[in-house]
Amino acid sequence: MNVAFIGLGIMGKPMALNLKKAGHSVAVYGRRPESVAPLSAAGCSACASPAEAATQADIIIIMVPDTPDVETVLFGYDCVADGARPGSVVIDMSTISPTATQAFAHKLEARGIEMLDAPVSGGEIGAVNATLSIMVGGKPEVFERAKPVLEAMGRNIVLVGDHGAGQVAKACNQIVVAVTIEGVAEALTFARRSGVDPARVRDALMGGFAGSRILEVHGQRMLDNDYTPGFKTKLHQKDINIAMQTAKELGLALPGAALVMQHLNALMGTGAGELDSSAMMKIVERASGMERQ
Repeated sequence: MNVAFIGLGIMGKPMALNLKKAGHSVAVYGRRPESVAPLSAAGCSACASPAEAATQADIIIIMVPDTPDVETVLFGYDCVADGARPGSVVIDMSTISPTATQAFAHKLEARGIEMLDAPVSGGEIGAVNATLSIMVGGKPEVFERAKPVLEAMGRNIVLVGDHGAGQVAKACNQIVVAVTIEGVAEALTFARRSGVDPARVRDALMGGFAGSRILEVHGQRMLDNDYTPGFKTKLHQKDINIAMQTAKELGLALPGAALVMQHLNALMGTGAGELDSSAMMKIVERASGMERQ
């Protein structure tokens, strides 16, 4: 299938490479020449704009940081909407506002272009290994058409509902992850202050009902005081802000997510936006006078 891939960052680059490995014809656009170079070397066609990439594709994938970025790619200067053919499908795999997603889908539909929102979970490792979880919103018939392309990038691929439902599912994912990170940070800090080895506490919890991937992976990062990013704080802050803004629109209370939002804000305020979001442990430790260097 002819695929365009726009956005070649830490996630987008390996996802595009996996599409090429799966036998798809892939045209790519990225703002930085250094991000395009390895894809050109792998046989992808480099394009000068989103519009140029879209003209070559049946399916156009977008993987950029935030809602305004998606809007610019879709409807800005030399954009996807200028190049995409009627009947083509846009798959937005970014994590953005569910409300904006619905508006984008309707605007594209007026031009004869279909859209799926398909945000992902699994981080860089999942992107590299093509094991991403993909949460999809859109029409069932469009989902079935796009499924072979999605299967080149992920394993757990679920059509959640209509336009925006994929973004709602991703917001739910980010809430669960963030609030669980907070819980793990508090538990391990509680163990330290109590004079009990937090590593042994983690081992004990891993065998019980509190066991989770967050406790396993992020708990180890907290023990090691090593926050080399798997998923950066600045991106998790953006995602939780989307959840909080949507909750405001819905008149919905999210008290756990609100607390985590403040801790992510505080972490950003320390200049730690590039660290893994499990560095929220630093804020929990600082509040108790237990910060490590």
